[in-house]
Amino acid sequence: MTFKVLLLRPKRFGDDRGWFSEVYNEKAFSGYGITYRFVQDNHSLSVPVGTLRGLHFQTPPFEQAKLVRCIRGRIFDVAVDIRHGSPTFGRWVGAELSAENGHQLYVPVGFAHGFVTLEPSTEVTYKVSNLYSPENDGGILWNDPEIGIEWPLPQGADPILSLKDGRQPPLRDFDSPFDYDGTPLELVEV
Repeated sequence: MTFKVLLLRPKRFGDDRGWFSEVYNEKAFSGYGITYRFVQDNHSLSVPVGTLRGLHFQTPPFEQAKLVRCIRGRIFDVAVDIRHGSPTFGRWVGAELSAENGHQLYVPVGFAHGFVTLEPSTEVTYKVSNLYSPENDGGILWNDPEIGIEWPLPQGADPILSLKDGRQPPLRDFDSPFDYDGTPLELVEV
């Protein structure tokens, strides 16, 4: 089981009709260290550019690994290390995912996840390794200065947030139930 954030670039096989891509294969993904069994698929539509969703996670025993992809439009997708004792605690990595590039981001357990939309009517789908549990739903403030995420918003523009996301606590007020596993944060491209 991997605790690395992975940027996956599924191959596309195209011709004059379009293209075909295998976006998930349990055997192939286990070769990357992704051995979680995905049990739920989620799909979101964000109509305005600058819609920001995050930073989200679920606490044990309903913690979730996620496999995120953008199927229409573009997003800037982020993972933040929230593992207690990690030398990279509070650091983040990000990547652009789009319908055009077909890239996917694997966000392991112990990382908060969020994204901002870069085009109108953007759709995102993601697999999760555990069912949604409202009692275990957690989050960190999207603009926490201790994390310092460089969200690609237009100069002076505020993101469009849910009330919940605008009220999340800062990282310093979060008592993490996730333990460091010995793998520091890095974005690995496969």
